[in-house]
Amino acid sequence: MMLWFAVALGGAVGAMSRYGVSVALAPQQLKFPVATLTVNVLGSLLMGIFYIIIVEKMLIPQEWRHVIMIGFMGAFTTFSTFSLECLGMLQNGLWQMALLYMGLSLALCLLAIFLGATITDNII
Repeated sequence: MMLWFAVALGGAVGAMSRYGVSVALAPQQLKFPVATLTVNVLGSLLMGIFYIIIVEKMLIPQEWRHVIMIGFMGAFTTFSTFSLECLGMLQNGLWQMALLYMGLSLALCLLAIFLGATITDNII
């Protein structure tokens, strides 16, 4: 039962962090969803780092795996918001922007998780 509460706490911290990024980037009020792209790329980088530290190298107790990788990362990153933003762009006829957003999201997130894992694996 304690693990459930720990995951919930990780989720709360992830959600607050996600909100903080949104607030920090909100003054720019760009049509392009920079905040969502930022948290998803940063989240992918962090997931790569935590994967090496927790799963591969086992440098942190396995209980933290759920707290960090499910709780924090699950609340910090946001696929549903990404999907909603893409849908909105497509419904408004912004096909080029939607395709750019989808392409950037996929490419940058994959690059970020690769770099996070590779760099961490080489450092530790």
